[in-house]
Amino acid sequence: MTRTGTGAGAGTESDLQVPFVRAYGDPYECGRRHGTERGASLRGFVGDGLARLARIMPDPVSMESLRPVLAAHRAEIEAQTPRLMEEIRGLAAGAGLSEDEAMLLQLRREIMGYQRIPTAGDCTTYARTGGGAPPVLAQTVDLNGDLDDQISVVRVAPAGSPRQSLVLSFGGLLGYLGVNSDGLAVGLNLVLGGAWRPGLPPYLAIRHLLDTTSCVDEAVDSLRGLKLTSSRTLVLCDREKTAWVEFLGDDFRIAEADITTHTNHFLHPDFVPHDELNVFARNFSQLRLNTCRGELAALPPDAGVEDHFAVLSRAPIRVEGNGDIRRERTVAAVVLRPDLGELHVRPGDPAHSRTRSFQLRGPDPHHPTTEVTA
Repeated sequence: MTRTGTGAGAGTESDLQVPFVRAYGDPYECGRRHGTERGASLRGFVGDGLARLARIMPDPVSMESLRPVLAAHRAEIEAQTPRLMEEIRGLAAGAGLSEDEAMLLQLRREIMGYQRIPTAGDCTTYARTGGGAPPVLAQTVDLNGDLDDQISVVRVAPAGSPRQSLVLSFGGLLGYLGVNSDGLAVGLNLVLGGAWRPGLPPYLAIRHLLDTTSCVDEAVDSLRGLKLTSSRTLVLCDREKTAWVEFLGDDFRIAEADITTHTNHFLHPDFVPHDELNVFARNFSQLRLNTCRGELAALPPDAGVEDHFAVLSRAPIRVEGNGDIRRERTVAAVVLRPDLGELHVRPGDPAHSRTRSFQLRGPDPHHPTTEVTA
């Protein structure tokens, strides 16, 4: 097997693994089980230049210098989503990490902040319903840091709740994107603007939505009460409709439709003047958006999972790496089926990996079904 973690993303990756984590019980126990199963990998990740931040950020970084930042965010997470804060504590205990190290894993993207330099990409996302098409949310995951080796899928079954979720995770994140058993799927895009500040990281906000809401309307209502750390776009999809929600500081804007497409520049006219994406990255973002819209227009209503992966595996939607750990490249592609409770993922470069499929349907929520590989 050739892995792309240190190269340009062009190797044969059919043997890349996607660990499947079963997290069930009360919040602390969910985190403990996650940490126990992924402990060796997470300890190695933290030990690799503080989750590779030292290899990406322009200035030196240390746990000591980050403690005030971690403390400020911890207070916000505790206030807004206390159950997730308890899960972070469980993650630390299970993985053999300090609480600050477990916090670092949740805040890695916020600690990096944003810089007005050319980027290679940062996710292309689309969702569609209606017109005879089954509901689907699909996206590339474009990240820096060579995170192919940190991917996992977590099935979350909280005690006392009938709602379960499948969550794609990187390096101990409690949330990134996913789908729940009520038929809600959530994806995301990075957009750049405003002042990033202590708050609830968008990744944890996504997990909160999957834990507590069942449809697009409920998710939007829940988002109104959250203070997020940073600008982001969330893409929502249920059985009936799709939407994107753009965040800029304390404001957000929503657009609902049968078909939603989004990349990395603001689309709402109120936010466009505040977009901080540099011109090179914006041009590439617009190219991916236009390409995505054209591909969707040509995709038949009965398109299957592999048809969607074909869209996600072609340039410019698929972003190939150039060997620079600091630049974003496609490290995974995901197709979510909210009506079926399914998460399908191609780890690494999707043009060179096979599909792994996970489903929420199982005989026992505390002993969920294992991976079903396509």
